[in-house]
Amino acid sequence: MTPVRDVDVAILGAGSAGLSAYRAAREHTDRVLLIDPGPLGTTCARVGCMPSKLLIAAAEAAHAVDDATRFGIDVQGVRIDGARVMARVRAERDRFVGFVLDDIERIAPDHRLDGVARFLDPHHLQVDGPGGALTVRADRMVIATGSRPRLPPEWRSALGDRLIVNDDVFDWQDLPRSVAVVGTGAIGLELAQALHLLGVRVRLLGRGPTVGPLSDPALAALAASHFDATLPLQRDATVQRVERLGDEVAVHWRSASGTQSEHFDVLLAAIGRRPNTDALGFEHTGLDCDADGVPLRDPTTMRIGHSHIFIAGDAGDDRPLLHEASDEGLIAGHNAGRYPDVQAGRRRTPLAVVFCEPQIAMAGRSHRELTAAGTRFATGTVSFENQGRSRVIGRNVGALHVYGERGTRRLLGAEMLGPAAEHLGHLLAWSIGRGETVDEALAQPFYHPVIEEGVRTALRQLRQALDRPEPAPCEGCAPGD
Repeated sequence: MTPVRDVDVAILGAGSAGLSAYRAAREHTDRVLLIDPGPLGTTCARVGCMPSKLLIAAAEAAHAVDDATRFGIDVQGVRIDGARVMARVRAERDRFVGFVLDDIERIAPDHRLDGVARFLDPHHLQVDGPGGALTVRADRMVIATGSRPRLPPEWRSALGDRLIVNDDVFDWQDLPRSVAVVGTGAIGLELAQALHLLGVRVRLLGRGPTVGPLSDPALAALAASHFDATLPLQRDATVQRVERLGDEVAVHWRSASGTQSEHFDVLLAAIGRRPNTDALGFEHTGLDCDADGVPLRDPTTMRIGHSHIFIAGDAGDDRPLLHEASDEGLIAGHNAGRYPDVQAGRRRTPLAVVFCEPQIAMAGRSHRELTAAGTRFATGTVSFENQGRSRVIGRNVGALHVYGERGTRRLLGAEMLGPAAEHLGHLLAWSIGRGETVDEALAQPFYHPVIEEGVRTALRQLRQALDRPEPAPCEGCAPGD
């Protein structure tokens, strides 16, 4: 007979969301069980945020050497040692993972269970682990099982180990000679550009006209133009067929310029991620799910319907970012711990960064969201082309758009492509989160000469736009036009 373990709260997944949920639930009950099949260490530390930034840091160093000539500095004899580049990536990656593993090891052994969990009914899980099968009965549960890269099955069968995802990159012993990257979202753009700057022959293929997450039409067009000029990029490309030819991959795609083919060492699929919820047996819970099998939840409580089950992090398929996963885990953990006293948690101002060059950042509500909601807003802009500090350091590419609400004058959101966007995005997200008006933001100090002066320019333009009478609506115009 299968042994049964009885707990108050079972948490499925020991990543960023799951660990936050565990700590929160422990504030309400000691009868908590953290279930994970491994490998431990969180997606961010093992295969996401940290190792990708290590690779990008190496690419930035190589680019700085290449770019030195604009300052009158010629560097001779530069050689990129791919083995050493990847050795540092792996070593530092393992160091970051080690910190997470140390935290997990400090969790009491009777609060941890290794194994794959699946619902038997709304309160029972079957967990298959190294010690065999175990049934866990839980009064409440938190689903924090994360996500995985999407892969077309026909690509997998055709290419075998020559088809890779971002997870695989960070175990390389050396840099490859050539890589086809399919997908122009944040992951594809970051990795394609980094490998290109490190001397790898790259072809970046995008299924649509845009590059990265920008939704403001003017900024999206600017980004597409810039990356067209600086990367081996083909937008609006449809991959028709892939095939393995010995140790090479042949990729055949169609675009406006016709049908093309090229051979590479590997194909890196960066076409999105899917939540790890499809194998959890949700059909045994009676919960409503969307077309992808993701349960429908309240984004303020993380509660699935009116049930005792909560979901957090990438498993919820909402904001797949570490800080959001941690926040969602805290909300879900507290609500599971104190159930049935379910309370709405505080969600932070949306903030996302793409670590390409120039960087992309989005803070608050996007142009697409504001337009879809019919919000009455105005836009303030600045180009970094002639912005003082940006020209001084030779990173004068891109622009910033700031959105303010008509009537209240509150800052609503911002999108940007440009230097130090990771920092400008934070400043604007903080202002938006505090509910500042454009006038209050302009009352803050701006040192000279700094890139932040570009924010001031955009805010001044926004103030002027808000001071002018709102233009009469025109047929076919969107709010903010």
